[in-house]
Formats: sequence, C-alpha cells, structure tokens
Amino acid sequence: MKLKSKLQGSRAVLTVPGDKSISHRAVMFGALSQGRTTVDGLLQAEDVLATIEAFRAMGVDIHFSENGEVLTIEGRGFDGLKPASQPLDMGNSGTTTRLISGILAGQAFETELFGDASLSKRPMDRIAVPLRMMGAEVDGQGERVLPPLKIKGRKGLKAIDYRLPVASAQVKSALIFAALQADGKSRIIEKEKTRNHTEDMLVQFGGHLEVQGKEIFIEGGQKLTGQELTVPGDISSASFWLVAGLILPNMEIVLKNVGVNETRTGILDVIKAMGGELEISEFDAKAKSATLTVRSSELKATRIEGALIPRLIDELPIIALLATQAEGETVIADAEELRVKETDRIAVVADSLKKMGATITATDDGMRIQGKSRLHGAQLDSHGDHRIGMMVAIASLLVQEGEVELAGAEAIRTSYPSFFDDLEALCQSY
Repeated sequence: MKLKSKLQGSRAVLTVPGDKSISHRAVMFGALSQGRTTVDGLLQAEDVLATIEAFRAMGVDIHFSENGEVLTIEGRGFDGLKPASQPLDMGNSGTTTRLISGILAGQAFETELFGDASLSKRPMDRIAVPLRMMGAEVDGQGERVLPPLKIKGRKGLKAIDYRLPVASAQVKSALIFAALQADGKSRIIEKEKTRNHTEDMLVQFGGHLEVQGKEIFIEGGQKLTGQELTVPGDISSASFWLVAGLILPNMEIVLKNVGVNETRTGILDVIKAMGGELEISEFDAKAKSATLTVRSSELKATRIEGALIPRLIDELPIIALLATQAEGETVIADAEELRVKETDRIAVVADSLKKMGATITATDDGMRIQGKSRLHGAQLDSHGDHRIGMMVAIASLLVQEGEVELAGAEAIRTSYPSFFDDLEALCQSY
C-alpha cells in the first residue's frame, strides 16, 4: 500500500472502535456467567472474533443482532464449558491465548491452542509456570513455552500466592480467571499496577475481590451473573489520532466516547508533559469515557519510564513518532516488554522511523529519540503488527518528499478494521 500526505490542516471528528481489552473480557465473562449478557459497541476485529469463535467451539451460544451492533452471549457458567472438537485458533491474539489459558486451567478436559507465526513467537512461560503451580498441565514449545499450547485442566485448582515477575495485565487476568476456579483464596502481587479491566468487570458481573495496593485477593468458587454492557472507544486506537492532531499543522481532532480508565491513560500524561494541547470533556464516570480534543502543538521532549510504562505500553510505537516532532531528546526506558509483543517493537519502531529520516536509537529496554526530525518516504513493512502499521500510516502524513510504501497493511484489521476509512475521512475533512 502506498501512503502519501494529503493534509495541510483540518478539523475532524472521529469515533474510534470499541476497546479491544474490554471486548475480549466482555465475551469471556459473558460466557462464564449464568444467564444472558448483551454487549453494545464490541470491537469486531480479528482478535476479538478469535475469542468469540473459541467460546462457540466450547458450546457457548454467541450471536450478533440483525443489525450487527449488539452481541448476545448465553452464559454457561464455569461448569458449562464443553471440550472443543478441534484445536482452537487464537489467530494473532496474545490476549485471547493468555486469558483463555487461565480459564482452561480449571476445566476437566484438554485443549490445544495455536495461532499465526507471530503468536507462535510469544512467550507463554509467564502463564505456564503459575498455572502449573495451581495444578494444571501446560505444555508448549521450548523453555519459553511458545505456542502451540496444550492445556490439561483440572477441577479444584490449588489457590496460589504468586508475585508476578513481569508487569502484565494479561498474566494477571489469566491468574484471576484460574483463581476463580480454585479451592480457597489466592493472592496475586503485581510488579507494577497494570490495566484493571478484569477486576472492574469481575465486580460488574457480581463477583468480588480485594485490592490492596499491588496485591489482589480472589476467593474461588464464585458464581457470576450476565450483564448488559456498553464498550467505550479504545484509547489505544485513539492514540494514533491524538498524535496526528498534535504533530500535523493547523489541525484539530475531536475523538468521541474514548475509554479513559485510569490504568490506560498514560499517553494523556505524556501529551501534557510534552506541552501538547489536550482537552478532556464530556466525562462519563460510570463508563469511564470522555471526549478528547487535540490541536497542533509545539512539543518538548520528556522521559517515559517506571510505573508509567504499563499505562501506555501499547501506545509506545505512536509515542515514538510523537517524540520525533518534539524539541530535544525523549527517552523511553523500562519498556523491555515491547520486545515480546507481536514483533520486537523496540527494534521495528526504531528501524522504521530511521528509514524515514528520524534520529532514534534502540536500547535494551526502550529508545532514545532526537526530536524535530524531517521525515521522508521509505519502503516499510508492518511485520504483521497492527500497531506498527498504523504508526507508519500516521507518520506518512508528515512526509513531503517521496511516498511511503507499507507492506503488510492488512495486519491493521487485527484491532482497527475501519482505520483506513477513518484516515481517508480525516484527509477529506480539510
């Protein structure tokens, strides 16, 4: 796909797709609850569809309304899942793989999980080790337990007292799902606070847990009840337009109904720290959503590290692009988790932006980015990573010399099927 800047300035109002993290969990909690769950605003992208198909294969009735806007899940409870007749295809979804592993750990049957080439390189030892401690059998490829996985669950898992070695909402969530099926009370200790959608949704479905700082206590044997849910827009998807609005000249972008859960808003803190013009309005406390407005800004470099990293881990590729347009050197540290995402995002982001003319150095745990770069055209590849593809597409809007050729643009469908439609709408709004 060839991309070329068409923008000299504009004002646009966009609505981004539903939050991917919440959409995955809505399907899972709905399937594990008693009674009916309806979900409005679900992200209908490849990753979430993989989650839906996995639960359908285990006997859960899941269907969309005639207009395709509302998903209905007829919950079967933790005891109602059935063995799938064949291995479950996780596609590119690490979230599906890790979270469903925690669910399968408490089921008295064996399941095989497989995915695409990218997923097959993502380490699953981080869930395999604690799930084995709880009594499940989890087998994969090599020391890092790479997919395909075989999970032989057991009823009555052992409660666990476990300190997470990595700051990962996926690992934490897998253990919460397993702990709900364990005998006794489990304690999970986070390395750093990560997104808390699983905890919030557990309470919403009638469950309970205690959170004390970084410690989470969950009692096993809980019963959940179906709910009516509305999914807010995904701040990770919104982040691409937030950056576009800040770095393009004479630009204003308004984003409606964006999820602003406090564990996900690290990018908003970075924008403020860099001097970006950001307005938050129409805040809905119950839905944890708001309207976000950004305008072209003179940006300054900042340092991004420590406890802030889990609150913006998925946004770091587009934040790297933002940093190329800020005055001074931006440093991203403590983000080694980027190396085991869909790609090695530290290496791929640095390489992609270098090819476009940016001054950027990859480090073991992040990047050093010198600002005020003038970007030019280049031949680039998403490497099958949706966030890399979208970052390159936004970067192409800055290009005045040459054009950007992006191979693997189809990977963007993983999380944002309408991305190029919205990009075109943004271009046409000027």
